[in-house]
Amino acid sequence: MTEHTDNLSLHQYLTFRLGEEMFALDVSQVREILDVTTITKVPRSPAFMRGVINVRGSVVPVVDLSLKFGMKKIERTLDTRIVVMEISLEGEITVIGALADAVHNVMEMEASQIEAAPKIGAKWNTEFIRGIGKHDDEFIIILDVDRIFSVDELSMVQPHGTDAQQAA
Repeated sequence: MTEHTDNLSLHQYLTFRLGEEMFALDVSQVREILDVTTITKVPRSPAFMRGVINVRGSVVPVVDLSLKFGMKKIERTLDTRIVVMEISLEGEITVIGALADAVHNVMEMEASQIEAAPKIGAKWNTEFIRGIGKHDDEFIIILDVDRIFSVDELSMVQPHGTDAQQAA
């Protein structure tokens, strides 16, 4: 019944827009997409940490990837969404929300459609970028969300009581 016999090289990505740029992340890391709700600011957190929201009783930090990447702050519009995703930090799964100017769709891309990120001339730190895809003459920056944030950055807005063990 399935047409894809060789789907090992076929991946699904959620595409979203930050400013004028199109980004994507592996759909397996996306938990849900929410309309923007009230975000409670956390004192003394970095500028890109917009605060926390309540997602069915859980505290979820919300970040502005535009600010993290050195772009302009996301201004709330009717299209603004929060992409709730699971990222891996030091072997632990962490749930985090990321603001997006707009969420577009889920698309499939084969590994052959994705090129490595250029090492020069990129606006962003290329260690966060899995690759660059192309769809309908538009470049799509595929993020490696597990590498965007450090444990120290996210610990500022994580609920206490789940401290990771430190190696001596």
